[in-house]
Amino acid sequence: MADMRFIRHTGRKIIVTGHYGSGKTEFAVSLAMQYASLKEKIAVVDLDIINPYFRSRERREMFENSGVSVYGSTYDYEITAELPAIGAKLRAPLEDKDSRVIIDVGGNDAGAMVLNQYTKYFTDDDTTMLVVVNSNRPETATLSGALDHIKSIEDVTGLQIDAVVNNSHMLSETTAQTIINGYDLCLKICAETNKFFYCSCFPAGIVDPEQLTGLYGHLIPMGLHMRPAWLKS
Repeated sequence: MADMRFIRHTGRKIIVTGHYGSGKTEFAVSLAMQYASLKEKIAVVDLDIINPYFRSRERREMFENSGVSVYGSTYDYEITAELPAIGAKLRAPLEDKDSRVIIDVGGNDAGAMVLNQYTKYFTDDDTTMLVVVNSNRPETATLSGALDHIKSIEDVTGLQIDAVVNNSHMLSETTAQTIINGYDLCLKICAETNKFFYCSCFPAGIVDPEQLTGLYGHLIPMGLHMRPAWLKS
């Protein structure tokens, strides 16, 4: 079992952003499920209206069965799921001081731009903004590429990213070394930007966390909640 005491050290509102293919939505879902297991009142706000493939609101039933509230599209029916409409009711969890909120934002700066209409909720000390980095994606495989990506998100939102999440993976071909290589890159990002390192993710059932002893204390297991069965092989 991974030691995840670090997940307590965030604000009530956690913004999750990252490049396409970083696994940011999978991370947001896994993080929400971890908080739910701790019996916290938890809500997920899905602001990803750019990428039509892996959106957290697609797992509404799984969330609700775990006691997680889901907010996002104005529409509740799958036939309308492609429409880029965000419900006004999502302000409710942002204003509920008893609820921890995870905000899943669209990839890249274009997806993060949707945050601008809710800026007033994210300027206090109770907000933590995370960027998910997958060092196996071409755009964030190098330090300069990752720094450019982070700067583009901060420039378009006017918000500062607080911490870096290492989600370096190759789906079912992920190895411990894959994660360690990504960890090394994330430490360089943190050193360059003065951000703090949040955690490394490992695919549960694929990589044994005991192989990541040097990273212990900041590990979170990732499920494959958002990926259809044909992508699990």
